[in-house]
Amino acid sequence: MDHLVKRVMDRPPSCGGTRVVAVDGPAGSGKTTFAARLGRALGAQVVHSDDFPVPWQEGPGPWFTALEEQVLRPLSSGRAGAFRRYDWARGAYAELVSVPVAPVLVIEGVGTARRSPLVTFRVWVEAPRPVRLARVLERDGPELERRWLAWFEAEERWFAEDGTRQGADAVLDGTRGITGGRGG
Repeated sequence: MDHLVKRVMDRPPSCGGTRVVAVDGPAGSGKTTFAARLGRALGAQVVHSDDFPVPWQEGPGPWFTALEEQVLRPLSSGRAGAFRRYDWARGAYAELVSVPVAPVLVIEGVGTARRSPLVTFRVWVEAPRPVRLARVLERDGPELERRWLAWFEAEERWFAEDGTRQGADAVLDGTRGITGGRGG
């Protein structure tokens, strides 16, 4: 982890004075768990794509616009960002989350490591599809298998179009010490 922290900190900020580190990869790969560890190691706040409301049918692309408008653009202007976290269980917006100007911000979720000049460093976390499917079904319940399979297809199209893995600064195996998590 120390080597990765050094690589991040050796990069110049990309978003005002903030280095934005994106942790991306397919659902169930271990992104959320790794992002939490990386955030602790960097002393950085972690913002999750799951905190933004996007219908699963739309795939991973659209939510980033809200992150960019509410968090990244203000940071790039030297101002704090903020967004209202979406509570998926209630189906409603919840508390306001402040994102202060800081040396590093970690963003985590499918679609975070897209080609954007506001992202400093991109981490790709991967795991075999059967492992990922087992993880998301254990977390969310087997009744959502059909929805998850449709999401897997949508994210595969997204990653192919975006070239996400190929553009990563670091590629990690999500089956090696990265387990659990709160998001896809």
